[in-house]
Amino acid sequence: MKRLLWLGVGLAVGALVVRKLTQKANEYSPAGIASSVSESAGGLVESVRAFVDDVRAGMAEREQQIHEAFANGVAFEDQFEDLRGDDIEVDFDEPTSGPHPRQRNIT
Repeated sequence: MKRLLWLGVGLAVGALVVRKLTQKANEYSPAGIASSVSESAGGLVESVRAFVDDVRAGMAEREQQIHEAFANGVAFEDQFEDLRGDDIEVDFDEPTSGPHPRQRNIT
């Protein structure tokens, strides 16, 4: 009876090992790799779509804030004013020294 019990346990363990090995082998077959890549690409595409949706929602919210400020005649606070470099003064009437680098003297 003990032998029959151990034979059953051995068969069950053997069947589980063969099943796991077959699943791993299928993961590394061309079909398994293709399905894995398609699942990964599907997840990536979904992540990009979610990101684009979040950006669009943020843009719409910001645009609404700007429209409300404009309608109320309120000067809207520019968060990025210091990053643009608007404080640089340029005198367009003053000639530059020398010719433009792209100008050639053709004679």
